Amino acid sequence: MPYALFCNDAQISKAYPDESDVWKMAQRSGLVVDISGDDERPGPRRVLDNDYEIRPCRAAQGEDPVKNKAEAEWASRMELELNS
Repeated sequence: MPYALFCNDAQISKAYPDESDVWKMAQRSGLVVDISGDDERPGPRRVLDNDYEIRPCRAAQGEDPVKNKAEAEWASRMELELNS
């Protein structure tokens, strides 16, 4: 089942094949923050900012989560090359 980024129950990203793919996209978009631990969970941990969450979803008709992942990876590589 594909996964996507949601905010207030609205899907705000394309569907990706795996939850880790959405985490990577959210990280690149600046939506992931590190918080310090507490009594229940010591040590720093990554969380999504504000009301964002990653959930399973259905891909839109004609949408290919694997293609979305490949396009996101290509865009990320191009951005790295342009910034070097």
